[in-house]
Amino acid sequence: MSDAVARPAAHLDLGRKGEELAARHLGSVGLVVLERNWRCREGELDIVATDPYGTVVVCEVKTRAGRNFGDPAEAVTPEKIARIRRITGQWLRARHVGWCRIRFDVVSVLVDPAGEFRLKHFPGAF
Repeated sequence: MSDAVARPAAHLDLGRKGEELAARHLGSVGLVVLERNWRCREGELDIVATDPYGTVVVCEVKTRAGRNFGDPAEAVTPEKIARIRRITGQWLRARHVGWCRIRFDVVSVLVDPAGEFRLKHFPGAF
């Protein structure tokens, strides 16, 4: 197997691990995960959850194996934010959700040089 083929698989595994850690973390702070990796033609929502008060929480998870490209949360650009908001509207319509409070969170997962996962949760990030 060539190195070029191995990298994407490792990258996907890292992303899945980050999303799993994020989902567990969100559960530990009282959120109930409703969906993971919800897809439509325009893109994907990593995690959709709800809090005890009925707020829908849309969580973008960014996982990186180093800081070569900055903190993982810095990858949530204004363009990405706009896309997540549009996709959230599609999720709400697809699930027949009427008016509700919505919060957008970011979870940053960084693998440090020792191989430890460091998670930061930014509630209401945008």
